[in-house]
Amino acid sequence: MKKWIVACLLLAVCIVFPNTKTLYAGAWTQEKGKSYHRLAANYYFADRDFSANGNSRPMPDNGDFRDFNLSYYMEYGVIDELTVLSSIYYKDIKREDDFFRSDAKGMGDVDLGVRCRLYSGDIGVFAAQGLIKVPELYDKDDDLPLGNGQYDYEARLLYGRSLWPMIPGYMNLEAAYRYRAKQPSDEFRYLVEVGSDLGEKFYARAKLDAIVGLGTGDDVTDDFGNPTSTLEYDLAKLDMVLGYQVTQKWGLELGYTPALWGESTAKGATWTIAVAYQPRR
Repeated sequence: MKKWIVACLLLAVCIVFPNTKTLYAGAWTQEKGKSYHRLAANYYFADRDFSANGNSRPMPDNGDFRDFNLSYYMEYGVIDELTVLSSIYYKDIKREDDFFRSDAKGMGDVDLGVRCRLYSGDIGVFAAQGLIKVPELYDKDDDLPLGNGQYDYEARLLYGRSLWPMIPGYMNLEAAYRYRAKQPSDEFRYLVEVGSDLGEKFYARAKLDAIVGLGTGDDVTDDFGNPTSTLEYDLAKLDMVLGYQVTQKWGLELGYTPALWGESTAKGATWTIAVAYQPRR
């Protein structure tokens, strides 16, 4: 039932919000020589988790987990049909309960990817994307690691379409297979996104972003490790953003991303404030 409620909320975003002019993302590639940059401060807090059966419960021993991080995301158009992308994090994380406390600071995983536009026409835009996650900037053997310490390789298909004037807004659909090296389970990932301008200055978007563990790994994790980096888990989040276009190049964004359902992972929420920059020639 809750999955249907989320789907209805996403549809409502498209129906209520007015005409979309500038927010296309996802399957769309950057024009040759153009780029997009986003610097964000994110605060994640969880004092509950999802059991292996998907039930929400308090973390053991009055525990909680906090992750304050700075993230930088970039896209650059090599040619009109080909965009390279990357993201990097600096993290400050802490986990504590009635008996223990552990914290860590440093660089997290680095994502490197490329998106290729396959088709663009009246029915929308189709693209393929490849991504590699690089875990070389931290020690995976720390008591509280900044990531799960292995390489991920992802293949993703994307479809985007403007819904105006039938329904004012745009939508973006994505499906991906992520191969996770060594112990962790491989994953199927999917994303449903809608977005719109809200008048001249404001814009909004919402994403249902989900991960499904495929049961190919060893479902074991350190009892006091990072509860967001377990070796096999399911997780669905609703990423909601409200933005303000300060100038044609600069935008400010506020975001809230709660966990909706999952298994064998933390149940928390992220608050975000971000600056987006898109140079215009």
